[in-house]
Amino acid sequence: MTKWLKTLLLLAGAALLTRFIPFSHIFRTLDTMIHEFAHAVVTLMMSGQVQRIDLNADHSGVTYTLMISQSSSILASLAGYTGASLFAVLMFYLHARQLHKWGLGIITLIAAVMILLYVHEGYGLLWLAGFIVLNTVIMLAGGRTITKLYYLLLAFITLEESVAGTIIILTASLLSPSQAGDAANLAAWTHVPAWIWSVLFLLFSLFCARAAIGQFLRRRKPGMEMQKRGLGFIRGRSG
Repeated sequence: MTKWLKTLLLLAGAALLTRFIPFSHIFRTLDTMIHEFAHAVVTLMMSGQVQRIDLNADHSGVTYTLMISQSSSILASLAGYTGASLFAVLMFYLHARQLHKWGLGIITLIAAVMILLYVHEGYGLLWLAGFIVLNTVIMLAGGRTITKLYYLLLAFITLEESVAGTIIILTASLLSPSQAGDAANLAAWTHVPAWIWSVLFLLFSLFCARAAIGQFLRRRKPGMEMQKRGLGFIRGRSG
């Protein structure tokens, strides 16, 4: 079985199975959080200003910015989908090394930064606050098995959504180009059609998905866990 076929089958299987888990739809806002945070980070790197970020109950989001140039706006628009896809790879990279608490710590820190700086009202504020509390409880009292299973749920949902989001924007760019979000903005600034940008986002998300699945299926070398325990990398609580 080819790596691409494995990737597509696991994506489809995970997308189906996670929908049977109660309340799993709530965690799909995680991908939106990462997407909008990536916009914000690149905006700041380009010396722009982030005014606020909205996270909505339908898993959509908006980052309101002030940019100093069109080239900066282009880079910030590119950051959303690419950043979310790369973050999915990071989550599975950390899983392959059994660093689940590190991963939960990173996403909890991002959520805290979002509340402190950019998200101050509405659904987004409530979601971020609840997410921070739940992650903290899992990290402190969840036990090794529960922490791992919870982390994998978040990782697979993030991976699914990073690909699904690009499919949605591609569909929008074909049916109603002006409503294609980041692709529409890029089309306006570059005069390259929105559907081309959408295809590029989709291809990038699939390559990242393949890399993430590769990390998930990666065989651990004998003695790796013992070595990591010796270095203090794996020190989860029992039970």
